[in-house]
Amino acid sequence: MWRTFAGSVALVLVAAAAMAQEDAAGTEDHPIVSRYPGSHIVWQDVQAYQEYKIATGPVTGYRAISDWVEVAGKLTRTYYEIEGERGISEITLNYKEALEGAGFELIAYGLDPEGGTGKDVGGRSWMQVMYGANPFPSNGLIRLLAGSSTAKGSGFMAGKLEQADRTVYVVWGGAQYAADINTFVVDVIEVQEAEGGLVTIDADAMSKEIMEKGKTVIYGLYFEYDKAVLTEESKPALDEIAKLLGNEPELSVYVVGHTDMRGTLAYNLDLSEQRAAAVVEALVKDYSIARERLEPHGVGPLVPVFSNGSDAGRAKNRRVELVER
Repeated sequence: MWRTFAGSVALVLVAAAAMAQEDAAGTEDHPIVSRYPGSHIVWQDVQAYQEYKIATGPVTGYRAISDWVEVAGKLTRTYYEIEGERGISEITLNYKEALEGAGFELIAYGLDPEGGTGKDVGGRSWMQVMYGANPFPSNGLIRLLAGSSTAKGSGFMAGKLEQADRTVYVVWGGAQYAADINTFVVDVIEVQEAEGGLVTIDADAMSKEIMEKGKTVIYGLYFEYDKAVLTEESKPALDEIAKLLGNEPELSVYVVGHTDMRGTLAYNLDLSEQRAAAVVEALVKDYSIARERLEPHGVGPLVPVFSNGSDAGRAKNRRVELVER
């Protein structure tokens, strides 16, 4: 579940429990995700900014995976070990349940309880490739990818959570090192919003979102203050919308305007509809998109995606969506 402490959030797996061993000096759980009861921190590293690659598909060749998600931001890596009878399957499923319960979207998941060759997500061979792209230091402390005569299963998951001012990825990988020792690493990547505001997505990404979700969110359409007049900064986003509609001539959409909560409901409903209509007019006049493919609507502040209590949340709520019809 989520707990909020003065604006921060913490993913809590279970109630606090006594630790079997002491943590390494100077280490602590990341505030977003807690530890599995009885585990202790062996190693931790925090980087203010670092690139990170998340594998999302199976091994496709010699030490090769084709599908990756590349992210960058503040990276916190925490390696745990736990002694006792609990198996890697129980630990993996506990973290999976916690991530999903906290609203994370799983972009990769796999569990190999028996610990075979494991070329699918979460298998041992797969883990070698995944963490080969995000290597650990050669300090002899990290036994995640090692094994003993009684080593067995392994598992992996990567979750994504979008917040108003950042996107957070939690990447978890675990393996049974020995019959009575399980190891796992929790990597947290906090991707801050780029300075200067929100960026537009390209036509291919919009098409994929419409196919998967029936809609796509457009950030990058800018209007004069309190008006339905598009500014010059909107051209890159309009270009991509026109490209999308040109690539898919059978696609018709509702153009839906959204506002934040400031002002009266009646005012925001009217403003959002006028702004949606302005987008339609620009696409018709400047890009020769057939008007019958575009239908403008405004819903004002009625469908927020984040709280309106912060500037970041209000910025995300001010948007235009293309909804398939």
